Amino acid sequence: MATPEKISTNSEKRDTLPESSGFEQRIEKDVHLAAEEGYAATDSHGVPIVEFDRLAERRLRNKIDIMVVPTVSLLYLFCFIDRSNIGNARLAGLEADLGMTGNDYNVLLSIFFVSYIVMEVPSNLACKRIGPGWFLPFLGFGFGVASLAMAFVRDLPAACGVRFLLGMFESGMMPGISYYLSRWYRRSELVFRISLFLVMAPLAGAFGGLLASGILSLSSIGSVRAWRMVFLVEGIITMGLSLIAFATLTDRPETARWLTQEEKTLAVARVKSERLDQTAVIDKANGRRLWLGFWNPVVLATAFIFLLNNITVQGLAFFTPTIVSSIYPTYSTVQKQLYTVPPYVVGAVFEVVFPLLSWRTDKRQIFIVFTAPLTMMGYIMFLASTDTKVRYAATFFTAISCFAVGALSNAQVAAQVISDSARSMSLATNMMLGNVGGLVATWSYLSWDGPDYPIGNGLNLAASSTLLLVATAVLLWMNADNKRRDTLDVAKELEGFTQAEIESLEWKHPGWRWKP
Repeated sequence: MATPEKISTNSEKRDTLPESSGFEQRIEKDVHLAAEEGYAATDSHGVPIVEFDRLAERRLRNKIDIMVVPTVSLLYLFCFIDRSNIGNARLAGLEADLGMTGNDYNVLLSIFFVSYIVMEVPSNLACKRIGPGWFLPFLGFGFGVASLAMAFVRDLPAACGVRFLLGMFESGMMPGISYYLSRWYRRSELVFRISLFLVMAPLAGAFGGLLASGILSLSSIGSVRAWRMVFLVEGIITMGLSLIAFATLTDRPETARWLTQEEKTLAVARVKSERLDQTAVIDKANGRRLWLGFWNPVVLATAFIFLLNNITVQGLAFFTPTIVSSIYPTYSTVQKQLYTVPPYVVGAVFEVVFPLLSWRTDKRQIFIVFTAPLTMMGYIMFLASTDTKVRYAATFFTAISCFAVGALSNAQVAAQVISDSARSMSLATNMMLGNVGGLVATWSYLSWDGPDYPIGNGLNLAASSTLLLVATAVLLWMNADNKRRDTLDVAKELEGFTQAEIESLEWKHPGWRWKP
């Protein structure tokens, strides 16, 4: 239970509080009402009715960081490894063993994204209905099994079938984890926590390359040899981690055994205090809220930005080994695997740095804008030079910038909606449209375009340039629309609405302001 020393109302500052126990009880009651279903924690302008002590929140936030973030981060690490290890397997002879020719490799990559895109929204809605504590480990176990199965395929059709299943299970992981974290963290805090699990994507490139080179140094594992060992080992590890997650993840603060009742109250109240006119943190889904979670101008624009960025991110994941091989054709397979590691390590550092700055400033859009020029520089270097050192340096510039957009865009679409239902839809929309970019990426580096890949590099330059223009335009529009909204009479605009109707207004609420 929150104490009056930790929380006070906005209208009565702590230094004016009388010492009477009756007054303290009233303040305590206000806090419980803020956390309790049926009571809004903001006024009609979105101003919180309670103010929280920073030290109390920091202690709670640190506890959540320790108990929640590591588990979902490990799940996502092996999610991305299981997806991108096909690039390492390609270097180790996958195409020859499966009789693949021409663009068969691109077909194999595309199949994954077909199911990934189609299942994005249904998966995240199921995550809300079933509960993240059960659904996320289920997904992890599923794609672990699919990765394991890849070790035993004998031809291209079988490999395509397994990759299709892998896409189905992995589709809900990134939006599902982002949605799960939004139940625990404030708007400004969310971006950094998303980055802590998304940083596993570049680390998966680095760690996956090291793990693959280590596995491939073995002669065999039983009857399994060569590239098949990569899928076998990584699939088993993923399944084991998922079983652990079934026991450790909890759906929401109210069900967390590792929080005291006081901490549960504080955890719910502080999240609810940022949700305009909402009477529950976890609401019951209805069609209007889900629709407005999708049909939201900033959500759709951000999803398009994520689409453009994903052309680069997924291209790096699948083709960095190929690009490195074209730069250093005389090196051994293990050496090539190791040369894919440094760009990912540098990218991982900046994937955390940009969101950390975003958290401290509670700004996201401006950082999305800043990432584009660095990506553009990398691809200009690819196109302008054939020098191996210059081209290898270019992979660092692209990795520095593009990985950070994943956390920024997911936090951005989460911040531009109000209800829990709309948030589950906005995150799924971002991922659904964003991964169309992943599908495009599978065809950006074609075998006949090598070894310089002017088409693939030119496409990525065009995508990053468009991203810069769109992100800048969205930032300007949000600021302009907020100024327009400042002229509205909120009380007059809401006349005649019931509380249920007000809660379903989402971004059409007159008191709403975009959060750039």
